[in-house]
Amino acid sequence: MEVSPLPEDLSVAWLTLLRLPNTGPRTLAPLIDAGIDPRELLKNPPAGIPDVLRKALREADAARAKQDAQWLYESGNRLLPLNSPDYPELLRELADPPLALFLRGDAGLLHAPQIAVVGSRSASRSGLANAEQFSRFLASAGITVTSGLALGIDTAAHQGALQGGSTIAVLGTGLDRVYPARNRELAHQIADKGLLISEHLPGTPPLPQNFPRRNRIIAGLALGTLVVEAALKSGSLITARLAAEIGREVFAIPGSIHNPMARGCHALIRDGAKLVESGEHIAEELASQLALGPETERLQVPANAQVLQIDPEHQEVLAAMGHDPVSTDQLVDRTRFSAAEISSMLLLLELQGVVLSETGGLFTRLGKPHP
Repeated sequence: MEVSPLPEDLSVAWLTLLRLPNTGPRTLAPLIDAGIDPRELLKNPPAGIPDVLRKALREADAARAKQDAQWLYESGNRLLPLNSPDYPELLRELADPPLALFLRGDAGLLHAPQIAVVGSRSASRSGLANAEQFSRFLASAGITVTSGLALGIDTAAHQGALQGGSTIAVLGTGLDRVYPARNRELAHQIADKGLLISEHLPGTPPLPQNFPRRNRIIAGLALGTLVVEAALKSGSLITARLAAEIGREVFAIPGSIHNPMARGCHALIRDGAKLVESGEHIAEELASQLALGPETERLQVPANAQVLQIDPEHQEVLAAMGHDPVSTDQLVDRTRFSAAEISSMLLLLELQGVVLSETGGLFTRLGKPHP
């Protein structure tokens, strides 16, 4: 799907509405839904609207909006307004859907089946590995991975999805600014192979209040939300709560009881989120939701997702590891192998993607190996 540029006067009208002070989607969306053209709304505000809105419309900064329109066309970005037939239907189900979306990249992904993958910025290495592996699998199964371009789990999710298929990044800034700056190259990759989205005007900085609003878009676009790791008080849990409130699935990966970043996931599971241990669990759930839709055929387990065969000695070491980080010495005590043999087997298992080396000489058992 290609989002065609709007006529210049209509773009300026929309951009003018977006710049109205103290006026957001909850105020303007009902007027747009009633079929009022933004150009007419600015010229002849209807009777009965609040005085504060009428005053804002009279003082609208059309000159600044024209500068925004010039940036829009020169940058090759697109503006997708709420009343466009291309506006994603799932996002319309929010109580306050964005009045318009700024897009850079493949706009067709807006209508692909999506899974939101979110989690801690300070994730553990095993959490990052899970986010990357789950996202790579889901993307290769035809499910677009949507996240927020933050450090930690978001970054790993985008990177994994780019290896397997497609990804969407929802920004808490304008499209002309990347936050955090170290993800600038990743943002360029997503613009080339996926889609960048923002509801914010160009020049919008990374203000704290922007990120909860970004999270509602992430939840609103997706059929479900996967929380990989999260503390008990985190933006990821806000995203999960928003997803649940609009009737979307919430998935959570369990972790060690000793990992503080797993406590948010455990709380979600206690509250009814679906515990998942593999990407297959999520793909099967989403495929069942889309059983009557045209996208179902895309949700196929990729051929390269088969489990590798592991020899019996390596299986013995994996069984001895349990599910908490362990040291080589602990594995020597729990098995019949020497330290040298354990080290050799751990190296091979790490290369297969079954084991992850942590800081402090510890090793963590992961999920299914990858080829």
